[in-house]
Amino acid sequence: MQVVKYAFQQHGDDRGMLVALEEYYDIPFEIKRIYYMYDTKEEVHRGFHAHKNLEQILICIHGSCKVRLDNGTEQKIVLLEKPYEGLYIPNDMWREMYDFSPDAVLMVLASDYYREEDYIRNYDEFLNFIREKSNDR
Repeated sequence: MQVVKYAFQQHGDDRGMLVALEEYYDIPFEIKRIYYMYDTKEEVHRGFHAHKNLEQILICIHGSCKVRLDNGTEQKIVLLEKPYEGLYIPNDMWREMYDFSPDAVLMVLASDYYREEDYIRNYDEFLNFIREKSNDR
């Protein structure tokens, strides 16, 4: 499984740092939704789903967290701890976010609006979806 982590361009001087993100330039899709998580307890795990069509970029803009990615055949764990790095998550990828630091703020840039029908929230259904998609190719 290839994991794509973007290092965004940083601009800084004696006033501090700035990261600007532009769709189709820094982000490989049109951004239709932005949301973020904060005050997540260290023992809490989030996610536990995949998307049929949606793509995302996850950026831990403060603190740190881990993301477990699963494509149905292999898993990888990615540490997000730099506010200028983004993790690209394509569709058809199971994700779990966990091990949040007390100060973590995890921002998500999404390629589409919230659509419940795009979610796969059961892991066995996810595996079946991946198998069926592979058989269609």
